[in-house]
Amino acid sequence: MDDGRMQPHGGDLGAMAALFPDAPRPWIDLSTGINPWPYPIPALDPALWTRLPSVADEAALKRAAMAAYGVSDPDMILAAPGSQLLINSLPFLRPAADVAIIGPTYGEHAPAWARAGHRVRMIKDLPDPAGPLPDVLLLVNPNNPDGRSHDPVRLLPLLDEIAQRGGWLLVDEAFCDLRPDLSLASQAGRKGLLVLRSFGKFYGLAGLRLGFLLAPAGIIRVLAGRFGPWAVSGPALMLGAAALADQDWQVATRVQLARAMARSLGLYQKAGLELLGGTDLYALIRYGNGRDLYRELGVAGLLARSFPDRPGLLRLGLPPDSVTFERLAQVLTP
Repeated sequence: MDDGRMQPHGGDLGAMAALFPDAPRPWIDLSTGINPWPYPIPALDPALWTRLPSVADEAALKRAAMAAYGVSDPDMILAAPGSQLLINSLPFLRPAADVAIIGPTYGEHAPAWARAGHRVRMIKDLPDPAGPLPDVLLLVNPNNPDGRSHDPVRLLPLLDEIAQRGGWLLVDEAFCDLRPDLSLASQAGRKGLLVLRSFGKFYGLAGLRLGFLLAPAGIIRVLAGRFGPWAVSGPALMLGAAALADQDWQVATRVQLARAMARSLGLYQKAGLELLGGTDLYALIRYGNGRDLYRELGVAGLLARSFPDRPGLLRLGLPPDSVTFERLAQVLTP
């Protein structure tokens, strides 16, 4: 499953600049599914850059995350420098197991479990709670890259059955800020349930590197011990706490993203592209007619997310402004 190579991802503007040296500048990154209108960064105390993070700052972030995600107990939440570290760490907390991942989905999950010695298999849909079940069932909700969603009402019976056998239901809610109705975060602490939350995508601050695990207290203690003190930087603690508590910004941003995606979907429809799914931060499209749309976009200085194992598919994020939107429209509807 894992050949030791890095998984391809969006956001590598340097590689694209080398591939398309004559493309117009500046490059526009539509590949990552990150909010192009980030949370406004407030003035930060300069001391945050020169002193170690304090216990009080860590507690403030945890309180804000608990309120934002509906978690009732501080012992059931762990902040980390990005959810990717959690993805790579969790597989080492279990002995060799049968891991079923609902896919296609985010490409880092399967290699992480395979590296830890687990038997990894991809499945297309939720298993029957009454049927054979894996030791670990992993899904992304809503899914990346197609936006497919799973009703929490269907997930809870699966959780109960898997947990009775000592297993885990691991739900990656990286894009659930867009769909709070899909979240199982408020169920944190239930036996066998692990929930990952990402900060950088919805808040548009991926470079801050901040993510959360919501899980039973025993799992949280083990990972916290492995990460050690000061796992999250002082600026990330302060900015994360401010953003997670800003409900007005969150509500307004959901409206803004929905309107922007509706405009993009209108463009894709006009261009004759097939919409396969997505969220309000990205759309998965299929193109045909012998086009190499990835290259056409690259020549125009637009970076899209391609899938080497699924030719003809692209994931496109939101254009950040009208100039970019028009540049994209010129490529899609020449």
